[in-house]
Amino acid sequence: MTAGHHEEIVRSIDEIIALDRLGCLQRWREVFGRPPPKYLSSQFMQRVLLWEVQDRTLGGVSRKTDRALARVAAGKASPAPAKPGAHLVREWNGRTYQVEVIDGGYVMDGKTWRSLSAIARHITGAHWSGPRFFGVS
Repeated sequence: MTAGHHEEIVRSIDEIIALDRLGCLQRWREVFGRPPPKYLSSQFMQRVLLWEVQDRTLGGVSRKTDRALARVAAGKASPAPAKPGAHLVREWNGRTYQVEVIDGGYVMDGKTWRSLSAIARHITGAHWSGPRFFGVS
């Protein structure tokens, strides 16, 4: 963070903290382009405005982090990856396939594979998402 950014943030913090309710409502409209949700306290509006100042000045979170947060908020968080030693089992066309998770890959029928998708393609002859095929996504 540059000295200019620091000074800008400090100045904005001082301005926002000094706002009364009417000032918070006005600043909210300026920053977000719409009125705030009803019944927000002045203190809460100040906190959101302070966060927004820092976010805009310092750059915010990465797109990857933003997408991950959106998935979590929507209740679609990715499950934790299978840990080494775990066994994944899938039945396909009357045959049961068992895959062991190891560090850096997977083992099926004594052969080491780098990805579940490669195993799924080997089993089915078609492109599949390996995690989806084995039910871990």
